Parts: sequence; C-alpha cells; structure tokens
Amino acid sequence: MDVGSTASIVVLLDNVLNVANPFLCPLITPDKTDERQRIEDAGGFDIWADGWRVGGVLPFTRAFGYRRLKRYVAAEPGIEVLQIDDGVEFIIIASAVIWNVLSNEEAVTSVRDIRDAEAASEKLAKTARARKSSGNITCLVVRFGDNY
Repeated sequence: MDVGSTASIVVLLDNVLNVANPFLCPLITPDKTDERQRIEDAGGFDIWADGWRVGGVLPFTRAFGYRRLKRYVAAEPGIEVLQIDDGVEFIIIASAVIWNVLSNEEAVTSVRDIRDAEAASEKLAKTARARKSSGNITCLVVRFGDNY
C-alpha cells in the first residue's frame, strides 16, 4: 500500500504565529490551475472524481509520502507568519475534512462565544460529522489572552 500524510505545524514565539500547512491560503488543491499545470508538467494527471484528484487518488497537491505520486505531489507546505495581538481571540487548526463542510466564517461564528477551547473544538468536529464529513476529523481551537 502506498501511503502518505499531511501535517499542520503551528509555532508561537513572542506573539508571532508561524504556520506551515499544505492547505494555506489560497487552498492548494488540484483544482487550482497553476497546481494542475505543475502536475501535468511533471508528467502526472488529474482526474475529476467528486473534485480534482492527483493521479485520480489525492484531493490535495501538497503532502509527504505517497511514493507513487512523489513526482507530482510537493512536500513543501504553504507558510504564513501572523502577528498575534490583542485583537486575535483564537485560532482554529483543523483537518481538511472540516474545512470541506464549514467555511472560515461559519467556523469562527460557531465557536466565538464558547470560552472553553476543548468544547469549541468538539463543537466543530460534531458539526462536521453531522454534515456527513468523513475521514480524519481533527480540530484544535487555541484561545489567546483574556479570551480563554
């Protein structure tokens, strides 16, 4: 079996949040023209199967492992550096299957008033399951400052 994975890495140092994630803005998936072109230029192909899939298998273009698709799937994540100031209440770190069924705005609105980060995380996961999301439903809400 040819397997692989993705990862979200978040490091907070001195109010600077460093995020490395294959799904950072803009979303890095095979339906993006530049990503699809990169894959095709490397000799790969995308197939539409309830969304674009690299080699007809992966719904994302950034991952590690997947030996058979290594030429087409980049291991480099998107990287973003954000300043955490008094205006930042919380962040949501979640697997792609949660973002497939919840918009950013919907996720933020649904947990903004829940002060307990664990309860907020559980609410997002429960909502994703209720919307028939399947796979790795993982979510972590981290509150900052007086917002916890």
